[in-house]
Amino acid sequence: MKTSGRRWGAFLPLLIALPVLAVPGVAQAEGASACFDDSAAITVEEKRLTATMPSGGPAVGPELVRLAGFDKLVSDFTRRLCATKTALRAEKLAETAGDGLWRTAVDRAQGRRPDLGIIDKADDRPLYWARLQMSKALRQWTPRFPLSAPARAELLKTFDFGARGLDDSRFPAGPKLRRVLVSGFDPFTLNGAGVRIANPSGAAALHLDGKTIQTPTGPALVQAVSFPVVWRYFDAGIVESAYGQAFKDRFRRPELIMTISQGRPGRFDIERWAGAWRGGFPDNLDEPVRGQVPPADGWPQPDVQFIETTLPYEKMLAAPAGAYQVLYNEAFCVWPDSTKPGTGTAVCRTDAPKPGEVAASGGGGNYLSNESMYRSNRLRTGLGLTGIAGGHLHTPVLGTPTDPSALTDADFEARRAAISSQIVTLLPPLWAAPPRSPLRPLRALRLAPTSSRPPARPSDPTHFVLWMRWFAVELPHSEDETRGR
Repeated sequence: MKTSGRRWGAFLPLLIALPVLAVPGVAQAEGASACFDDSAAITVEEKRLTATMPSGGPAVGPELVRLAGFDKLVSDFTRRLCATKTALRAEKLAETAGDGLWRTAVDRAQGRRPDLGIIDKADDRPLYWARLQMSKALRQWTPRFPLSAPARAELLKTFDFGARGLDDSRFPAGPKLRRVLVSGFDPFTLNGAGVRIANPSGAAALHLDGKTIQTPTGPALVQAVSFPVVWRYFDAGIVESAYGQAFKDRFRRPELIMTISQGRPGRFDIERWAGAWRGGFPDNLDEPVRGQVPPADGWPQPDVQFIETTLPYEKMLAAPAGAYQVLYNEAFCVWPDSTKPGTGTAVCRTDAPKPGEVAASGGGGNYLSNESMYRSNRLRTGLGLTGIAGGHLHTPVLGTPTDPSALTDADFEARRAAISSQIVTLLPPLWAAPPRSPLRPLRALRLAPTSSRPPARPSDPTHFVLWMRWFAVELPHSEDETRGR
């Protein structure tokens, strides 16, 4: 099902301006090379399509695509792209190809496509690399009609959103159905030998999307999306677009949201705090970004430094035991001088942020995992939806196959299956108690107001919610650091 009213305008300049490199392209579908310019610039991520393991062998990305049987989707897409004669048909092709790739990856992960491939069905990497093969084709395509840079960016955006599940996350209506929206991430740290890395949060998204889970208070439908590990996409508001579209539909809103990413070895962490700071770790475009988390255009967002989880973590901690321990992480870090954030050594504690303190990291660190929790819940509270529970779950680190030259092995696949299965067991306890009262505000710590006098009462209803919060802001408790995804 499609989401309506998509806020995509901010992504067009991003897709036009993404860092690109002029490099030899990965071979396109046989017989289709005449409609592609292999010398056209591609992104840093797409450049990795030629990367092999240090020990040699085939290019890792395309090989994983082949092993999953997704190479047929890529070939069909490039063939149809070359046959496309109008801009309207190109737009339709980008939409159907993106949606089709995501749906095929979900169906394969959930066992509905046993005909596809020989690699573990739960592997998230074929989706990632097939998406890059297809976006590269769109970037290097030489159509039979004039295609401006903004129009090409529009096609790339349409395809990318569909291939991340953002076009397929709408819930059905119905008063008896519980609804939960979760998000995972692409693989990351892919340079050198890291090119074979997977991400269990991305695998979990494929495992969960569209599933109905039985809970103590009735069935719950889970919808899932997958986010890029790219700062610029977050700047353009991809998190707000994903969760905002779900929030806007008052008859189909999720009752709970949970961002998921890969965290620490050997444990799950329910993160208590998300902080408004970026630590500068490079993303999948090899770009480091450091500083305050910026706002996303077009969405109401409170000016807060920390946001506390509202997930019922006690119930999650009491869930049936799995392969990994589940912890509640209360740590957080602040800058020693709030007037000079980013300088000095961050002070980390487990009590509670104080008024006026500036975040240096949340419990899950200061990378994009922390930011996914921060942005989704900043939006949730900005829209006044405090009756919706929200928070972040860090999965155990998946690791890599034992053989340094192998793309997979039995232990690697078993660890991924154990992580995904345990996430499923953590979901039913989320509804073991009645939903939180929609009148109870999220406990969030805002920066000290610039004036002791309240702002004038606004007429806009959404802004009125934020205005009311000026008078009553609950203070929170605590948080930590650690780069996680």
